[in-house]
Amino acid sequence: MSPDYVLEARNVSKHFTVRGSLGRSAVVQAVQDATVRLKPGQILALVGESGSGKTTLARLLARFYEPTSGEIALRGEPVAGGGRAARRAYHSDVQLIFQDPFGSLNPLHRVRYNLDRALKLHHPSLDGDARLRRATALLERVSLTPAADYLDKFPHELSGGQRQRVVIARALAVEPKVLLGDEPISMLDVSIRLEMLNLLEKLRAEDGLALLYITHDIASARYLCDDIAVMYAGQMVESGPKEEVIAAPQHPYTKLLIESSPDPERAAGDRDELFEGADELGEPPSLIDPPAGCRFHPRCPFAMTQCRSEAPPVTGLGDGHWARCWLHQHGRAGELARTTHAAAMARRAPQEVAT
Repeated sequence: MSPDYVLEARNVSKHFTVRGSLGRSAVVQAVQDATVRLKPGQILALVGESGSGKTTLARLLARFYEPTSGEIALRGEPVAGGGRAARRAYHSDVQLIFQDPFGSLNPLHRVRYNLDRALKLHHPSLDGDARLRRATALLERVSLTPAADYLDKFPHELSGGQRQRVVIARALAVEPKVLLGDEPISMLDVSIRLEMLNLLEKLRAEDGLALLYITHDIASARYLCDDIAVMYAGQMVESGPKEEVIAAPQHPYTKLLIESSPDPERAAGDRDELFEGADELGEPPSLIDPPAGCRFHPRCPFAMTQCRSEAPPVTGLGDGHWARCWLHQHGRAGELARTTHAAAMARRAPQEVAT
């Protein structure tokens, strides 16, 4: 663990035991050997489809779950176990912003109470007047002005964007060093998403906050983040500077994600090629019984025999960019740039698709 990173997870795994019928149980490998490192002032986007393990990884970093294996460190010091005081100290530095602003605030209490409670827990030395001044300043900081108009409102009296701003203000009340944003704009109107992204960028610039930004949206990740990490079926498959990852993806799954994102500049012919063979793309694997080898190989048009039996190693590509794919070990990485994922899948032999 390095003290250069404010928050680090190294080779972290999380397995859940689920109970089925007739008393049978199974193990869900929700996250497997994931590594995340955040420096002060860095914004890292974590992208991947639903069920890829993004939220579970964020909850591990927030210590809502303890890892099955691996280690989490704050400012270079490993954290594990500990009582209520240790967890509160950790949460003073690391705060999770939930996806749903409707469920993040207690609907029975006013905005004043939701902010005041966080201040009481993490700043017990403040008296009532000092907490009120701090709550007012927090609302003003997230552009809810005049703050007096919002302090005594209930959550249902606010718009979705206003509620999410209150959630961010509550997170900032504890003066954290890291924010973990679990799709913080996905439930907001499109018209105010840019405002929220600009607010997060402002907080990074003013306070040097590190931010893990979880999203399905490649466009917002490119707008906001410095780096992108890609997760598939519980594993991280590629990571690097955003422009390199988006312009020249080095893993077939990353290529599939980028090609699937909306692009108004695509011509009709480009769209036809993009969706050629889309019916063959298949579904994500079960995390109870994931495929052997590379977990993406059942959906990959470039899969080789080795992909079906051996997990690929990390291949460093320079400038912090890396990918887990056997194509790099066999000198075939250039094939990724020469065709769309769906078109390559359409040309794949039927028996290979079924394998």
